[in-house]
Amino acid sequence: MAERSVLSIRDLAVQFRSEQGTVRALDGVSFDLRAGRTLGIVGESGCGKSVTARSILRLIDWPGRITGGQILLDPEEPQPTDLTALGPESRRMREVRGGRVGLIFQEPMTALSAHYTVGNQIIEAVLQHRDLSKADAKAQAIALLGEVGIPHPQRRIDAYPFELSGGLRQRVGIAMALAGDPDILIADEPTTALDVTTQAQILGLLQRLQREKGIALMLITHDMGVIAEMADEVAVMYLGRIVETAPVARLFAAPRHPYTRALLRAVPSILATPRQRLSTIGGAVPHPGLRPGGCSFHPRCAENLGERCRREVPAPVPLNEDGGASCFLAEDAA
Repeated sequence: MAERSVLSIRDLAVQFRSEQGTVRALDGVSFDLRAGRTLGIVGESGCGKSVTARSILRLIDWPGRITGGQILLDPEEPQPTDLTALGPESRRMREVRGGRVGLIFQEPMTALSAHYTVGNQIIEAVLQHRDLSKADAKAQAIALLGEVGIPHPQRRIDAYPFELSGGLRQRVGIAMALAGDPDILIADEPTTALDVTTQAQILGLLQRLQREKGIALMLITHDMGVIAEMADEVAVMYLGRIVETAPVARLFAAPRHPYTRALLRAVPSILATPRQRLSTIGGAVPHPGLRPGGCSFHPRCAENLGERCRREVPAPVPLNEDGGASCFLAEDAA
């Protein structure tokens, strides 16, 4: 039996308006996040992964705004909460932000304030979501630092972020995300700029925390190796849209969208011939304000069907356990 959905996004649209025109950063994004499972969001830079994460917590910077769709918290309950209906600074949204949904930012050095100790910042997060005295909040902060694997947490709590290594700062970021005891955790490229050993430690930590706490994890990355190691289900994004969803084993065994196949071909292999050139995807992700007509991937697609792909937009990805692809080739194969 499938685990219950704790978060459902339906037809989410986000736009940024400026004097140069309107940019559709997200254009009808839909997916489900299930309790105790890991959903991997993968795609090149500029595809809308981080905007999706910030939209859930209503952290879109001006002039961006949500223009359509729903973000449903506890969608299987009789009265789910639609986060798009809440004010970004409303009391209920502040309770959800950090309390129900924790966010691990992409770059811990910019997410943490250089003017305050890590202890002060974690204690503030604890007090925001738990009814504790300041002394108890400090004890809880020390416990969180120990829980995420920081040695000597009684001493480290008085350290400033610039006194810590990148790996330790990322662990502090995870501790802050856990301060409100959330049941949903969004990790936005949590291993960016970390060496491979530290990356493996951070990913192992996330797996352990999920296993122990039953957290639903939304993992944003551009690394297919991380997806293979961590995810249960995968959503592939391109230019503000979900172009394929699938269980992780099926995605790697039989990808249905040409973009997914191109991403997988670009992954280095130890079985490759020495000095063989890596496969690349031609061109670059277009600016969201210059979205091509028809299928948005067709200018870069080596498998496009010509006029049909230039003129027609493929149907959205079906939301079912086996997933699907937003591609005419996948439709014809089915």
